[in-house]
Amino acid sequence: MSRTMETEVFTFAELDDSAKEKARDWYREGALQYDWWDSVYDDAAEIADKLGIELKQKSVPLMNGGTVQQPCIWFSGFCSQGDGACFEGDYRYRKGSVKDVMEHAPKDEGLHKIAKGLQDIQRRYFYGITVKVTHSGRYCHSRSVDFDVNLNERDYSIDTKDDHEAVCELLRDFMDWIYQSLETEYDYLMSDESVDEMIECTEYEFTEDGHRA
Repeated sequence: MSRTMETEVFTFAELDDSAKEKARDWYREGALQYDWWDSVYDDAAEIADKLGIELKQKSVPLMNGGTVQQPCIWFSGFCSQGDGACFEGDYRYRKGSVKDVMEHAPKDEGLHKIAKGLQDIQRRYFYGITVKVTHSGRYCHSRSVDFDVNLNERDYSIDTKDDHEAVCELLRDFMDWIYQSLETEYDYLMSDESVDEMIECTEYEFTEDGHRA
């Protein structure tokens, strides 16, 4: 014999604190099933261009069979040893880089330091340093890349050993900046504030103990 059972359902706002936490846990399990890092990549690509870094592009397949070009940025995170971010591309001096970076991110002292550091080194070598950056190994942090540093041909010789390392470290600093930006974005998306907002916007309903109805 069939029978009908009724279950009382609640909005997220109507749940008690314990049930709300259970509802948040349910939402977080499948919350980031999309390319949530795209906005960080877009900002990183814009800043890279201002610094004089031309990021290598990769083809990413789409559901409709087409492809889209995305910058060669990789990361893993955020709580394991070896986590980090890196990129592939080519760096050369870009006139006005410090001014452009400071206008784009006026409060970001880390980016200012990178831009000024690169400019100071370039000035010592008549703005002739170029660097090719390639990913190496299975990890995706700032130490999992190789640098090919060159000085444009001039009618003099100069030892670039010390500044060779300095340029590499500044480019690694930018990779670490990308990773920190990704981690900040992830933490925000997983925060109670963001999760609560998304649950309420989608108008999910729950049982009294916080399970999805």
